[in-house]
Amino acid sequence: MFSISPVQAMNFDGRSIYIKRDDLLHADFSGNKARKFYHFLHHDYSHVTQLVASGSAQANSLYSLSVLAKLQGWKFDYYVSHINTFLLQHAQGNYAAAIQNGANIIDVSHLADAENLQGMHLDDAMQYIVSSHPNYTDKNQLLFIPEGGRCGYAETGITQLASEIIQWAQDRRLNELMVFLPSGTGTTAAYLNKQIIQQLTQLSLTEVFAIEVLTCSTVGGDKYLRQQFSQLVDEIYFPRIINDGHKYHFGKLSQRCFDMWKTVCQSGIEFELLYDPVGFLVLQHYLNSQAVSATNVLYIHQGGALGNKTMLPRYQRKFPHSV
Repeated sequence: MFSISPVQAMNFDGRSIYIKRDDLLHADFSGNKARKFYHFLHHDYSHVTQLVASGSAQANSLYSLSVLAKLQGWKFDYYVSHINTFLLQHAQGNYAAAIQNGANIIDVSHLADAENLQGMHLDDAMQYIVSSHPNYTDKNQLLFIPEGGRCGYAETGITQLASEIIQWAQDRRLNELMVFLPSGTGTTAAYLNKQIIQQLTQLSLTEVFAIEVLTCSTVGGDKYLRQQFSQLVDEIYFPRIINDGHKYHFGKLSQRCFDMWKTVCQSGIEFELLYDPVGFLVLQHYLNSQAVSATNVLYIHQGGALGNKTMLPRYQRKFPHSV
């Protein structure tokens, strides 16, 4: 369903870097979500009738999963911790598109047994909901995907991404390559680093190519990210986490992020407003503070530009003089 995503050179902060254009993989499955959900498009799930997932009401995964459910003919329940009033009154972006695809978006605070979920993290609440909801008793017909696609199935598509990167590096004879991407749950970064290490070993190329995966946290900080890695891969496969000394709160509007987004979009490539600005801010800091001038950098585009329809108006309202 997906072809190999192209790689494009881009000027960034006075140097040339490469962009892995995963935003061009597919109109409905782009960026890391295309890689994470690849497994479900290429394996038999004919026994499934109900898809259940959770996350933010503006998440890229919400839209991609709604398309997956529509393609497969599944019912789709998507749980959120809250939906802000503006979005309820002015449905747009991933939220509106998912509803059009038939997604049933459920605010857990409005559930009949919401008292049992008070104080729970959404991940913990989902364990309770999936195990106790009367509509989810037949587990054979149920497919539950944790927030952000954080599950072993995600490795299938990320394995392909690793293969594409290694082949591209071979074709261009790039013996040293730094692969960088921002992380939410850390799923893509963890599996990507694992697969690059394993595939280079299998191809007997570890002495020829030095390919390292670096990432940064956009949610919860470095400690949280390491905790997420530990649920997915052995420590030897942990990607290197870098930061710029700033604490980023997921989805919180920031003048620095908005300015960076506008700067990188001047390249002619549209980036999304949640992950990419943080990624480029941290990457800029790292490149300016380290002796890495000769290193080739490959940035993995996060896809999800549909979410800009929600995020951009928020930025325009908060920072009207910087638009």
